[in-house]
Amino acid sequence: QVQLVESGGGSVQAGGSLRLSCAVSGFTFRYSTVCLAWFRQAPGKEREGVSSIYPNSGRTYYADSVKGRFTTSQDNAKNTVFLEMNSLKPEDTAMYYCAATFGSFCSWRSYVGRTADYTYWGQGTQVTVSS
Repeated sequence: QVQLVESGGGSVQAGGSLRLSCAVSGFTFRYSTVCLAWFRQAPGKEREGVSSIYPNSGRTYYADSVKGRFTTSQDNAKNTVFLEMNSLKPEDTAMYYCAATFGSFCSWRSYVGRTADYTYWGQGTQVTVSS
């Protein structure tokens, strides 16, 4: 049974940093053909893709809104992916979700993907950035 558990959210002032974690169970992602991603959803807005990572190669992709500020990485020993968020802005305030799906589209696509592209989802972790 695949499970994704996010942690690390919180409240921070603009310009600050947070590091989100997504612990993955049910498969070992370094040995799987799987795409992992971070999405976020602000109140009244659609869920949007923030970043993706293909653990087999480490290839990452970022939405333009976070490029240069956010970094996605993986820890194979812990089967965990991270989202390091720097230079946070009030508009980054949202519920952040970890998502996964079996497949390799994130190894070549210049696009995080739609919510429908991902099968498994975590429960989310709230990030609030105050000005």
